[in-house]
Amino acid sequence: MAEVTLTLEEYEALRDLAMGIAAPIVDEVIVKPVKRKASAASKRYGRAFKEIAPSFKLKNGSWKKNGFRNAVRAAHKLAKTNRKL
Repeated sequence: MAEVTLTLEEYEALRDLAMGIAAPIVDEVIVKPVKRKASAASKRYGRAFKEIAPSFKLKNGSWKKNGFRNAVRAAHKLAKTNRKL
């Protein structure tokens, strides 16, 4: 026969079920994580990158050699210079 090991809490819950005593219902509160809000600088960078990226790509849509790195640098520079004061 298989050996079954129960914790004390599990045993008591099982015994209460067998005796007809209802176990207390525990409501779990689910808290959704708060999504971060994109900063203004992040939005500027995203727009600049989308504007700049095609000039660093080949005709088939793949990146040129060091194209992604150069596009990131150019987008950061463009986003920095187009700051709204």
